[in-house]
Amino acid sequence: MVSTEGADQAALERSYETQQPWDMATAEGMLREFKQVMDGLGVVFFLRQGTCLGAVRDKAFIPWDDDLDLGSVLGLHGLTEKSVGPVAAAFRGKGYFVKEEQNAHYMSLAMIKSSIRTDWTACRIIDDSIYQFPGVRTPVKLFAQLREIDFIGEKFLVPDPPEDYLRFKYGEDWMTPKETGYEKDVMEMIPESPLPGNAGRMRQFLSRHVLRWRACRLTVLDHEQRPVSGAEVVIAGLGLSRTNGQGYARFYLPSGDCYALLIRHDGHEEVLYQELMAPGGVYVYRPDPASPSGRMMALSSE
Repeated sequence: MVSTEGADQAALERSYETQQPWDMATAEGMLREFKQVMDGLGVVFFLRQGTCLGAVRDKAFIPWDDDLDLGSVLGLHGLTEKSVGPVAAAFRGKGYFVKEEQNAHYMSLAMIKSSIRTDWTACRIIDDSIYQFPGVRTPVKLFAQLREIDFIGEKFLVPDPPEDYLRFKYGEDWMTPKETGYEKDVMEMIPESPLPGNAGRMRQFLSRHVLRWRACRLTVLDHEQRPVSGAEVVIAGLGLSRTNGQGYARFYLPSGDCYALLIRHDGHEEVLYQELMAPGGVYVYRPDPASPSGRMMALSSE
């Protein structure tokens, strides 16, 4: 039986910060409940990202995963923007804490109950593609006719063919299990220029140099805690900035959201795959020799 404990904003925030592996039995119960609610609403969804990877490759949840990744596509299978509100209401009625978010690429619900996060993302179609976090372009044709698979004793839908979807998301090496390191594979597939639907170079220039109150600021420190001049800061889907003589870079953020970053300088490189940042925020990057890769929520606010 799924518990209603761990279903508040504090639990949702902890789920991003701690990255603790989940209890498999509870995760199965949560996925079955999600299916029951969505089937009752007549909303078509598919397994995506890590949940799809585990179901297709391993026929099981990935042991070090920490959330359920489910998706739909706006404009396909009868789903519209007006469909999202009733979905949020239905899960609140089931005892979930639900946070609604949207940007140029998707509308999403970050939901938590029993201290397990469920992320349902309804992607927008842009030029015959959708863009999934942190900015991976995926042809929409993979979602037009979904494939049914057996998973945890139930029938679920996945993109078709799922192998192509997983190749787009995780790269050619998607069959190799990676607890860490996959983040760099994903980032390498995303252009360092702004993605379609995001602000272009002119908007970013204005935000950094004219509308400075809208710009986000990030100071990059080295292992001796000294500011680094000329470091490259890549925000997935938004572009590349470099730190100035004082060691900080300014860049445009369209909204408060999770972003993936690549920090590199003088032979140092680290991917921060999941960082909560907001317009006007001031952040500091500090490398950790004990954890050179796989860190999330590593930036500190100032």
